[in-house]
Amino acid sequence: MRPPNLPVTAAAPRSGPASVSRTADADGTAYDIGVRLLRRHGEAGRREFAMLGRRWDLLPEVFAPIHTDSTELFTRWLPLPVGGTFLEMGCGAGVTAVTAALEGCAQVTAADISPDAVRNTELNAARHGVADRVHALRSDLFDALAPEARFDVIFWNSNVVHAPADFAYTCGLQHAIFDREYAAHRRYLRDGQARLTASGRLFLGFNSLGDAERLDAVAADAGARITEYAALDRRAGDVPVTFRLLEITRGDAPGAAA
Repeated sequence: MRPPNLPVTAAAPRSGPASVSRTADADGTAYDIGVRLLRRHGEAGRREFAMLGRRWDLLPEVFAPIHTDSTELFTRWLPLPVGGTFLEMGCGAGVTAVTAALEGCAQVTAADISPDAVRNTELNAARHGVADRVHALRSDLFDALAPEARFDVIFWNSNVVHAPADFAYTCGLQHAIFDREYAAHRRYLRDGQARLTASGRLFLGFNSLGDAERLDAVAADAGARITEYAALDRRAGDVPVTFRLLEITRGDAPGAAA
């Protein structure tokens, strides 16, 4: 059974093709906070954690959902397609993907650029008895998916912290936190719509540590419209953060702002 819903703000279209307000730099710059979050991940090896009423395995070098509220909130909020197909991009430990299978999605694909995250998702799918419905694979966004693959819901809890053009990725965990020049966001918004079924929906997990103005520009370039589906003020470690589930649609879709 799905855990009880948390209070959220009402979904409301923003003005313009892709207006996303709110950028927070409280208690230091977003980049500095991202660095602190990365360091916190190095404090423990393999372990278990509790979330959404279940126990989960966590491997070293995999994004730890225990350090922020994002995974729990987004998993509760997502309109999972019962009986349908679900793609989680950047699956990490696999909490959202495995929960989707447990709640009735017929086929779940979990993709991550990190081989450790792929293995972690496989472990948790087996632990909860849904290995037959959760297919985990290593992929840089959509690159490794079959060309014909289409999904009823696609979701990515994105690496919201903007990194400059000269940023060099030196470990897998950095891909879960930092996005150099928002290149991954650009690809997700550009390519995600083409991976949907006729009635499919595309979601982005974002938060106030992200560069909202840059996301606006990326969405505009992609001809996309952003709608806030749900939001809640919580914390990421010791930092207040607004977590936001955004729905991405084509700018020319019915009802889109002019």
